[in-house]
Amino acid sequence: MTHITETMNSIGRGSFLAKATVELQELVRLVNDTGKAGTLTLTITVKQASSSGAMTISGKSTLKKPPEEPMETLLFATPEGNLVADNPNQRKLDLKVIPNIRKVQ
Repeated sequence: MTHITETMNSIGRGSFLAKATVELQELVRLVNDTGKAGTLTLTITVKQASSSGAMTISGKSTLKKPPEEPMETLLFATPEGNLVADNPNQRKLDLKVIPNIRKVQ
């Protein structure tokens, strides 16, 4: 009996399994980073190439990455309809930098 991994390694002279290996590593990193699931689907297609019994074997890998979280920021609306980083309804404090003074002993 020929193991499926031997057949898979024959597809594209090993490039099918090499690509799937890289995609699996990427998927594992992404799932580890996001905590969300993804999938790696391997499809093997078998077709009869001729009446002599030869078969054409093709492989395809499809990576479905975990969904990315949207980027967010908090902005405030002005009466004019603009978005700004500072709350326009909050007073600003007149803060000043005080130089560092060392105590003399």
